[in-house]
Amino acid sequence: MADPLSLVRVADVSRSRRTLRKAQLGAPSSVRRTIMSASLSKDLREKYNTRSIPIRKDDEVLIVRGTYKGREGKVAQVYRKKWVIHVNGVHREKGSGATVPIGVNPSKCVITNLKLDKDRKNLLQRKDRKAGEKKEEDVEMKA
Repeated sequence: MADPLSLVRVADVSRSRRTLRKAQLGAPSSVRRTIMSASLSKDLREKYNTRSIPIRKDDEVLIVRGTYKGREGKVAQVYRKKWVIHVNGVHREKGSGATVPIGVNPSKCVITNLKLDKDRKNLLQRKDRKAGEKKEEDVEMKA
């Protein structure tokens, strides 16, 4: 059987590793925002009917992979240039005694509580997978 990717041809899209890597690592901040998404916790997933969302400052996260697995805290900073987030409570002491935050990859976190504002609510409504099903059911009932 043919490779499913070979059946779909999209103009001006490369599948070269080198080109894809360059596109990701040289991406502008607006694109990095979407790449730096994190999964939602199971209860948030049920509530909003979406799997992941771009992470932002003041979201509460649980680290689920790596050295700091099990730590929870608020996102203090989203450092798009370095592809990491800084979480309150995840830091290290330098030799001089100063504390420095440790960067965590957003894909290794689960969002446990969202900071909602008007734009974020609109984003969740757009991403709601079951909203389309609800609309179709309403149309069928009216007919």
